Amino acid sequence: MKVLANDGISKSGISALENAGYTVITEKVEQENLIDYINKEDIGILLVRSATTARKDMIDACPGLKLIGRGGVGMDNIDVQYARDNGRTVINTPAASSQSVAELVMGHMFAISRFLNDSYKNISIGNFNALKKNYGKGVELRGKNLTIVGFGRIGQSLAEYAIGCGMNVTAVDMFTEPRSLNIQLGNGLSVSTSITPITSLEEGIKNADYISLHVPKQADGSAVFTKKEFALMKDGVRIVNAARGGVINEDDLLEVLNTSKVAGIALDVFENEPDPRKDLLNHPKIACTPHIGAATNEAQDRIGTELAASIIAQFGQF
Repeated sequence: MKVLANDGISKSGISALENAGYTVITEKVEQENLIDYINKEDIGILLVRSATTARKDMIDACPGLKLIGRGGVGMDNIDVQYARDNGRTVINTPAASSQSVAELVMGHMFAISRFLNDSYKNISIGNFNALKKNYGKGVELRGKNLTIVGFGRIGQSLAEYAIGCGMNVTAVDMFTEPRSLNIQLGNGLSVSTSITPITSLEEGIKNADYISLHVPKQADGSAVFTKKEFALMKDGVRIVNAARGGVINEDDLLEVLNTSKVAGIALDVFENEPDPRKDLLNHPKIACTPHIGAATNEAQDRIGTELAASIIAQFGQF
């Protein structure tokens, strides 16, 4: 069976598939040529990340396509239910990138706490002493209240890191069963604890010093954070979104950034990827990264091997 990894796959994933008798193709096929290529080359499995989409037209036009795999968590670039309703298997890798995304969020929280984002931009062109004065009002993470909105694997991994840094963590989620956390401290030490999420977003965000979003793009396209939610937050809140573009209303965000309500925000995702609006990128209170939450060597290796294991479990060896 032929596998087209159109957005790439790790060497370990390729090896696992090839050792099981699959042919793995990693050359990039442009979206407009993808249907013809799949049919011409008799591709049975399509693997994508965020760059390639698998919509209804492809599913209808490629009868030989048996499985669509997403290397990552979110599957909003795939018409998942339509594919499954039409006999295709759709898989993702929900556990592989949790740690990498959580670490990026921690990095962003440190960055917007100490103005690292704006300092990097200005230190080579600004007055050193003036900048030192401007950036002299940073804050520490230890002892601060972090609310994690969406408490799946990534949210739980972030909680472990944040508690390890001395933060007080509240989780908001639709499911309220306690989640067990095993906090790895290094030197072979670990601490176990648990967090029971609350369901009220209003209650969760009103006393938060930091808020991190880990929710999928909403089915109706609505934002999770709008003017209404910003108004509930206390002044000086810091926010990170490494979930999906669109869960924060960007117009409302820009408006509130020009007040004292939000001290800083970090964005790894944007509504208009891969061409985010320039007024976001250039705002001094915003730290930006280009959707790299899962972009570590370790996460990509886990994604590749997890995809390979799922494929082999589904179709066997050849």
